[in-house]
Amino acid sequence: MSDFAELSTETEPDFSPGYAGRRLKAAFALSLLWSGTVFLHLVTWGEWAVLSITALMGVHAVRVGLARSRPLPQPLPSHFAHPVSAAEAQAWPYLSLLVAAKNEEAVIAKLVESLLRLDYPPQRYDLWVVDDHSTDRTPEILKQLAQQYPRLQVIRRGPDAIGGKSGALNQVWPRTKGSLLAVFDADAQVPTDLLRQLVPMFTENVGAVQARKAIVNPEINFWTQGQVAEMALDAYFQEHRTAIGGIGELRGNGQFVRREALIQCGGWNEETITDDLDLSIQLHLNRWDIELLFAPAVGEEGVVRTRSLWHQRNRWAEGGFQRYLDYWRPLARNGLGWQKSIDMVGFWLIQYLLPAVAIPDLALSIVRHRLPIFSPLTSLAVSMSCWGMFTTLRRTQKMPVPLAVLYTVRGTLYMFHWLVVIATTTVRISVRPKRLKWVKTVHGGDGRG
Repeated sequence: MSDFAELSTETEPDFSPGYAGRRLKAAFALSLLWSGTVFLHLVTWGEWAVLSITALMGVHAVRVGLARSRPLPQPLPSHFAHPVSAAEAQAWPYLSLLVAAKNEEAVIAKLVESLLRLDYPPQRYDLWVVDDHSTDRTPEILKQLAQQYPRLQVIRRGPDAIGGKSGALNQVWPRTKGSLLAVFDADAQVPTDLLRQLVPMFTENVGAVQARKAIVNPEINFWTQGQVAEMALDAYFQEHRTAIGGIGELRGNGQFVRREALIQCGGWNEETITDDLDLSIQLHLNRWDIELLFAPAVGEEGVVRTRSLWHQRNRWAEGGFQRYLDYWRPLARNGLGWQKSIDMVGFWLIQYLLPAVAIPDLALSIVRHRLPIFSPLTSLAVSMSCWGMFTTLRRTQKMPVPLAVLYTVRGTLYMFHWLVVIATTTVRISVRPKRLKWVKTVHGGDGRG
């Protein structure tokens, strides 16, 4: 996900039938979930219903767990080892790299210089940075970099610019010529061989590829250590879900999109606070696949402060829930196709239903002196999470088993913050006017924020 600051509006504009009435739809959805939870507690067959759902989800979980990632295509040859001639370079896909930056003086120079030194023919990619009305030294730094590097294009947005990161990207991408568009956050640490490893993954039906994200400052505190496990879990599910024909998702930083697919989606949605999640569902509705490149990974700074993490995760939760409200009609019409629809429902149960019903489920279990009725499904979700963390931490961090177990336990405790985030977010967006607000995460360049 990307972290971007923008203006906020206190009321929800009537954009289109897809975006209008989000609060009413959210309230209706939450009412159904809560009333359904009460109903299951009261009927005699409620436990059996939950056990049946858990059994079906268990079958899907086994399919996901046993899935094996598809073989990766051969990477493009190294331009560093054997420089590509101008004639030979014409066969290489042209890429446009995009960066939206606001007050990023601590990290922007390092990113620009690294992106201009990638192991890819320099005549086959360009770099565009959108300075979204920065008030620090970012404009000055970018001006100096543009004079030093002719391939760097800088666009300056004024104080009245709208749309957040989506607006910044929409302002720049129509000017580019790349058949593939790549988006990086200002704090990204990009491996030199990323392009030649990732580009061959764009086969016929692939509309986007997300590079795995890795935390570069895990040693700071409990939160950054937890984010290492969180990124491992995310990569596990992305890789295994796509292997069975399920849903892959974009994560903002390190995302690559086919121009043709982006045109079909009408660019980035400026009426959402999670542009990557919104684009993900639009791509799938247009019958494109999204793949994950497991290695090499794109590095980024983990959020260090509790308050910043809370704001970021609330934004992610709201945007994630919001997309189901915006696109419920095509989703209900099986617009994703059966394989992706089944996968979507299964993980929606874990990601959104369980946290959303936690409050009434716990309250009724206390009153009725019984376990929460969704305990079986919760146990399955936690088990899947632990296994995904453990196996991927072993793979990415080269950890011995005892240390991987320790990180998994710590990561599981960390992940319980999502229970609070989702539970409170689903209630908040159901009762409060919609606020389009991007809360910027400060990037310190030293990994400490």
